[in-house]
Amino acid sequence: MRRLLPSVASTTPEEATTGLRLGELAPADRPYLAINMVASADGAATIAGRTRSLGDRIDREVFHGLRTQVDCVMVGAGTARIERYGRIVRDAGRRERRRAEGLEADPLACVVSGSMNLPADLPLLADPDSRVLVVTTADGEVSGVAATVEYAREAGSPGEHATLAPLLGRLRSEHGVRSVLCEGGPTLNHSLLDDGLVDELFLTVSPKLVAGLPETPIVAGLTPPDALELELVTCHEAAGSLYLRYRLRR
Repeated sequence: MRRLLPSVASTTPEEATTGLRLGELAPADRPYLAINMVASADGAATIAGRTRSLGDRIDREVFHGLRTQVDCVMVGAGTARIERYGRIVRDAGRRERRRAEGLEADPLACVVSGSMNLPADLPLLADPDSRVLVVTTADGEVSGVAATVEYAREAGSPGEHATLAPLLGRLRSEHGVRSVLCEGGPTLNHSLLDDGLVDELFLTVSPKLVAGLPETPIVAGLTPPDALELELVTCHEAAGSLYLRYRLRR
């Protein structure tokens, strides 16, 4: 892996995702929030509905490395179902990396679900070591789960997306969360951006074209008048893929 910005150097995915200290950047009233996504060179967020074909071994190492840097990993229920989310940090070595960063061994998993369409056999919910916060506007609970699951009921009609600004405040005040990594999907990304809750974007640009396929972008719903400016913080390259870290301009 080569670092191209801010200075040129040889590095590794672990070095590129260590010591980010995102929690130290948190504002007073909410956690610091970064989005992590992968996209093709023509902007597709998936191939045949999944992200796996867009990435490679290095991308997966960066993906899991970023999970060692935050208190909480957030994901939309649709993405969790499609990608079959399991324990957020399964590798013991990465859990040790988290401890070395001053974090708990396992991050809190925050699943945003408008309809509570979460199967009990989802690996994340079936894992007894996982701590999960389900954010929803719907009633009820998922039965038959092995994970420790709590529910945050937010304002709105059942099936609607929760209001996310109060959620982030509660993550900070009630759960001690100072940093959040959101892994999508595109609709959740849009909601967070629309509410001005995103501080950074980690974007892997895969050297692939998927033109002609009905794929979604990394953010669904933004229109040109809503264009947001980004500042490039770091850039890495490996096997033709670009690993970009952007900070949103305020």
